[in-house]
Amino acid sequence: MKSLAYLAGLAALTLAFTTVTFAANKNQANFTLSSAAKVGSTDLQPGDYKAEWKAESGNSVKVDILRHGKTVATVEGKLKDLPANMTHDAVVFNNNQIDEIDFGSRKQAVVFGE
Repeated sequence: MKSLAYLAGLAALTLAFTTVTFAANKNQANFTLSSAAKVGSTDLQPGDYKAEWKAESGNSVKVDILRHGKTVATVEGKLKDLPANMTHDAVVFNNNQIDEIDFGSRKQAVVFGE
């Protein structure tokens, strides 16, 4: 009987951690730059990055850009609703400045400089 209660408790704890993990990952996504670019006033080199954002007010967000787990840039942005889920990641540039990051399987993009 004790082992059954222990097993049920362990299953509930595992479910709770899984739920927290999925909730925590809601406002983050990965993207790759194939060439050097600028976000805000920070120069980014080609490579893999992660964007993590926190809602501020309305659709305004504060975006941390991370590389190898370290924040390399923090910029203000906005969430933009897209007509459908993206099928792949895409970074939109204007003169080597990142204007927008679209994330695969999401219906929102992060837009900078608006």
